[in-house]
Amino acid sequence: MNKAIRRAAPVVLALAILLIPLGLASAGPYTTTVVHQASGTPSPPANGPSPFASCDISGFLIPGEINYVNTELEPWVAVNPTDSSNIIGVYQQDRYTFGGARGLGAAVSHDGGVTWSATHPAFSTCAGGTEANGGDFQRASDPWVTFAPNGDAYFISLSLTFLGPASTTGTGVLVSKSTDGGDHWSDPVTLVRDTGDADVAPFFFNDKESITADPFDSNYVYAVWDRLRKPGEAESASAEHSFAFRGDTLFARTTDGGRTWEAPRTIYTRTSLTGTIGNQIAVLPGRTLVDVFDVAQGSGKNFPGFDIQVMRSADHGQNWSEPIEVAPERAVRVFDPDTGRSVRAGGGLPDLGVDLNTASPGYGNLYAVWGDSFGSGKKSSLHSTIVFTESTDGGLTWSPLSRIDRSPGDIQAFTPSVHVASDGTVGVTYYDFRNNAPDPGLPTDQWFIHCHPTSDCTDPANWAENHVDGPFDIENAATAGGYFLGDYEGLASIGTTFTSFFSKTTATDKDNTYLAAITP
Repeated sequence: MNKAIRRAAPVVLALAILLIPLGLASAGPYTTTVVHQASGTPSPPANGPSPFASCDISGFLIPGEINYVNTELEPWVAVNPTDSSNIIGVYQQDRYTFGGARGLGAAVSHDGGVTWSATHPAFSTCAGGTEANGGDFQRASDPWVTFAPNGDAYFISLSLTFLGPASTTGTGVLVSKSTDGGDHWSDPVTLVRDTGDADVAPFFFNDKESITADPFDSNYVYAVWDRLRKPGEAESASAEHSFAFRGDTLFARTTDGGRTWEAPRTIYTRTSLTGTIGNQIAVLPGRTLVDVFDVAQGSGKNFPGFDIQVMRSADHGQNWSEPIEVAPERAVRVFDPDTGRSVRAGGGLPDLGVDLNTASPGYGNLYAVWGDSFGSGKKSSLHSTIVFTESTDGGLTWSPLSRIDRSPGDIQAFTPSVHVASDGTVGVTYYDFRNNAPDPGLPTDQWFIHCHPTSDCTDPANWAENHVDGPFDIENAATAGGYFLGDYEGLASIGTTFTSFFSKTTATDKDNTYLAAITP
């Protein structure tokens, strides 16, 4: 949910998208051909005001916090492999200052992104969650969606209850399934539910879950997340000041298309002050699973630091390798250069893409990006950059880090997403502040860079950039550990067209979601 806690941190156009050829992209630059508003008003084309606006949250507010009604942020997106006009973009709906949202929403399109409707699973009380259906949580966070090869969609939530008796507080990881392209969702399946009372032993806090459907077999879907634990007797000490915190990686899967889910298993365990965050699974052509994550090397009395690592499974998640080093992670705080206020940007959280096109020169390659400070200069002038690394052997070894953003000078670049199009072209989106000026506000833009698989993508010179959208004023965003668009943003593709699903502000809305079509 919050890495910032630990480091403050029109139809014709739609048809044009659908008819994009699936052959190799041209060598020329990409162009943003259209940007569709997916959430908020007016409706249509967007999906309207918050469906949770009338929900009574008087008992859910932590003293001093704000609930930002009609905010939609931290988006993720998936395209139906059986019908590319069907797109589902998910997001937090009505964000709270101190964590989570009233619920999670889904923007659903059946016309390639021209118009959208809003649906939502029962991941929280405001969204229809009850004790009977397992969704009786005060809040929900960290939305993620994936499509199986048969067109079934799976939506996962980190659901939370912060206030109330110890027996009711805690966190859970819930999954809902849709068989009609996101128009309706099943009652949630609870993968895990744990106490969140810091003075109860053991203390568990689940966080930063993701879900990946196996692209080769609709029976298999994989969920992964981290869980903070504090073993032993807590007595009267506050858990957050304990030197006994540890962070494990938990994994759960279905092998029968979501009819049943196996109990979660710990696949990464540490006995010292270390832990993982930002776990995400990719499936290689041979169906080997690769889980990427950020590791805290130590905290408290241990030597601090972070690394990006991966683990591999050759048997659909039954057994996992020891962690494999990818690269050091040295993200720094993103901030408003005019005021010094923080911008929460998910620094250090990795995103992973894989080339599944058998005709591509990069077939089977893995590509990872995250916000870092590599390549930004001397220690005294470090700033947020976008780094890239690739593996050509299934995650066993990784190329040296490359800085690939095109942000000039010391301009901060942040919140990258990576995806591989049908021809093997690697695309990355990110935000930066290059259009900022002394005038009030902080103009922010989203950018897209790409590298063709016939090129050496570890060479920054082989990446070309184009503008996606903006500028917009990020100072109008909801605040949650800083101005907040999301710890991550969505990126998918339809043939060789990339579809960026991202959050931005307007003069009247603190956060809405949008879908941009970026075509060769």
